Amino acid sequence: MNLSGARSLRARVTLLATGLVALVSLLLLWLTWNLVGDAVSAVPQLPPGTTVRVDGVDVDASAVTEHLRVYARNRVLLFGAVAFCFVVLAAGILAWTFTARVLQPLREITGTARRLSIESMGERIGEVRTKDELAELAETFDDMLDRLQAAFDAQRHFVANASHELRTPLAVIRTELDVTLSDEHADEAELRRMAGVVRDATERAERLVGSLLLLARTDGAGLVAREPVDLAVIVASAWRAVRADAEKRGLRTEFATPGAATFGDPALLERIAGNLLENAVRHNVDGGWLDVVTQAGPQWSVLRVRSSGGLLDPAAVPELFEPFRRAGVARTARTGAGLGLSIVRAAVQAHGGTVSAEPVVGGGLSVTVHLPALP
Repeated sequence: MNLSGARSLRARVTLLATGLVALVSLLLLWLTWNLVGDAVSAVPQLPPGTTVRVDGVDVDASAVTEHLRVYARNRVLLFGAVAFCFVVLAAGILAWTFTARVLQPLREITGTARRLSIESMGERIGEVRTKDELAELAETFDDMLDRLQAAFDAQRHFVANASHELRTPLAVIRTELDVTLSDEHADEAELRRMAGVVRDATERAERLVGSLLLLARTDGAGLVAREPVDLAVIVASAWRAVRADAEKRGLRTEFATPGAATFGDPALLERIAGNLLENAVRHNVDGGWLDVVTQAGPQWSVLRVRSSGGLLDPAAVPELFEPFRRAGVARTARTGAGLGLSIVRAAVQAHGGTVSAEPVVGGGLSVTVHLPALP
């Protein structure tokens, strides 16, 4: 609402209030005029031919009655018209003044909204003088701005981190190509070494892009498929993909995975189990341990993955679900992009479930997923 719009609304409200007061005043004036006329007419009539003395003059009684009736009505019209003008004028002034006071918070809200941009999301309306619906509107507007600012900040942070992660493999590829091409005596072995480095960097960039696309499709999106899924089955399938890596690192594994049915997208549910197991193996220590538990319940089916690893700060554990967040020395390795738990959280929320994590005493991480049980 611009200034002219605010004035137009103020004028319309003032005209409406003044018009209503004028209409009511005219109705009251008309009723008074009729009541006075009827009251004078109800005065007892003297017999025909009767005369009365008025100021020393004999006048017919019926003429005196009619004169009083007309006189009373005229006085009502005169004083009523004067009162009508004053009442309408006072109503217009009061309506114009109070409308300005009522619309002041609305103008503040409009001005704040007009000044806002992505670069100045810190602007807020704050408390308004009135404690009514407009104050509630201002508070709701400020809450919305807080959520928008948090979303914009998260988006900027996400883009910056994604750019940094993608720039690393691209820089490796560019460096290897420049060094090899500048060497006029590079032999087949050098070219093969360069090709291997480039392939590894390309695979890393490909995995990162794939994870970003999966996170974008999952975060805030609905489920593509909905069907009964057994968590024990998807855990077994996900474990086959990481079993070889776990055996190479000498991890001691323990599985307690009875049937635990849920309802949702099998591909996303398998990605949940896969990411949790991949993280548990990748960020473990050589010769460490890994425990996987599934549990069925009346309302929730539970998947819990616990593993050994480095010491974690309990206050920093919730941040692991944010994109590109890693904890501990092992999570700064060049394997992985820090998107695994972000994808897990997005997929779990898409299924109407919850996910939580806590550090393990002595080092490591425990992640628990609650998914709605199959009805």
